[in-house]
Amino acid sequence: MDNERQGEKLRLLADAALRAASYCAAEAPAFPTAEAIAALGDVTDVLPAQSRDAASVIAELDSLGSAATVRSTGGRYFGFVNGGTEPEALAATVLASAWDQNAALPLMSPAAARFDEIAARWVVEILGLPAPATGGFCGGAAVANLTCVLAARDALLRADGWDVAQDGLAGAPPITVVASAEIHIAAVRAVRLAGLGEANIVSAPTDDCGRVRVGDFPAIGPRTLVLMQAGNVNTGHSDPFGPIAEQVHAANGWLHVDGAFGLWAAASPARRSLVVGVEQADSWAVDCHKWLNVPYDSALAICARGEDLRASMAMNAAYLPANAERGAMHLGLQMSQRARAVETWAVLATKGRQGVAQMIDHTCDLATLMAGRLAAAGAEILVEPVLNQALVAFGDDATTDAVIAAVQADGTAWAGGTVWQGRTAMRVSCSDTLASSADIDEAAEAIIRCWRATG
Repeated sequence: MDNERQGEKLRLLADAALRAASYCAAEAPAFPTAEAIAALGDVTDVLPAQSRDAASVIAELDSLGSAATVRSTGGRYFGFVNGGTEPEALAATVLASAWDQNAALPLMSPAAARFDEIAARWVVEILGLPAPATGGFCGGAAVANLTCVLAARDALLRADGWDVAQDGLAGAPPITVVASAEIHIAAVRAVRLAGLGEANIVSAPTDDCGRVRVGDFPAIGPRTLVLMQAGNVNTGHSDPFGPIAEQVHAANGWLHVDGAFGLWAAASPARRSLVVGVEQADSWAVDCHKWLNVPYDSALAICARGEDLRASMAMNAAYLPANAERGAMHLGLQMSQRARAVETWAVLATKGRQGVAQMIDHTCDLATLMAGRLAAAGAEILVEPVLNQALVAFGDDATTDAVIAAVQADGTAWAGGTVWQGRTAMRVSCSDTLASSADIDEAAEAIIRCWRATG
C-alpha cells in the first residue's frame, strides 16, 4: 500500500475511533427520537456516480446514524434479550476488525484459530458441560439451533443405517420431534429448515412458569429428537432436564437445549441449580451476544460428541488442506467467517469464572429490583423473577398496552410487550451488565410516571 493510501486509512480509523468514543460517552434516550428517525431520510440513498471523500461519508454515517440507534448499551434498555457490550469486548472488536481475518481454517488465520479453540473450550468449561463437548462459533442462537438440529437429525438416522449426506431425506426413516410447548420460535424454525416439518412436532405441556411437566411428557420412542430450553424468554425459568434426559437416552434419542441466554445461569454458583441436569443433553445453543455482553453477532453450537457436529458440517475440496485440525468451517454452516471468538475470549480472559458469575448475578438482581419497585407501586408481577426477566401487568390488557406505548414514547427507558398465558404484559429484560441500580431506579420512576399518566 502506498503512503498516501496508508495515511488515509489511519486518519479514517482515528476519526472513527473518536466518533465511537463520543457515541459511548453521550447521554441519549434508550430509543431514538422521532426526529432522529425522520432524519434517516437524508441518508445518501442514490448510488453515487463518482467517488466521494471517505471522511465525509463517515461523518454522514455518524451524524445521521448514531442519533437513530437503539441504545441497548446505555443501561436503560430492557427490550427483548439484547445484551450490552463489555468494554473489553468492544475494544477486542475494534482490533479484530482491523485484523479482518477469515477464521474458516487455521491456515487462513493462525491467530483466529487459536482464539477460537480457547474461547470455545472456555465456554464449555464455564457452563459445566462435558469436557469432550465441541462448540463452533456462529452468528446467533437461531443458527446454532439449526446447526445442532441438523447434527441431531443426521446422527439419529446414521444410527439407523441411513446416510443423509449421501442419500438425502427422501425415503429416510421418520424422526419424531418432541418440543416444549414454550420452545422458542428459533428452535421451531430449525426443525422446519432441517426438513422435519413443524406439523410433526409433538408438544410437551408446560406449567405456570413455562417449564415442561415431567409427568405429562409424551412417550419417547426410537429416532426421537427432544427440544427443551434453558431460560424461557418471558419468565426466565428452565425445563427439568435431568428426568427428561434419562428418558431420551434410554430410548437412544437426542436431547437438544436452546439455551440462548438462560444457559449462562450455569456460570453462576447462585443460579446453577436453575439449570441442573442441562449437562446431560446431547447439544446446546448459546449466545455470547446476549448475556455475555459481547457485540453482535456471536453464538455457539455445541455438541456433546464433536464427531457428530463434524460429521454434519465438514466439507472437503481439492484446494482445502486435508488436515484442518479444528477448522471453524467444519463445525458450522459457514465457510468464510469473521473471527467471532476474539470478543468472547477477551471477556472470559478479563472476567474469569468469578467475574462472569458476578455479571449474571448482577443482572438477575436488577430484574428482582425492578419487579420490587413496580410491585411496590401497585403493578402486578405475573411471575416472580428467577433470572433476568420480569413480567409486569398494569391492570387490564388495554391499560398495560397503553403503559408500554407511553414508556416507549417517553424514551427514558425502553421495554417491550408480550402475552403470557393469555395476559398482556410488559417484559423487562435486564441483559446489559453495565446497567446499575440507579438505572433501574430511573427506569422504574419513568414507568410508574407513564402508568399514572394513562389513568
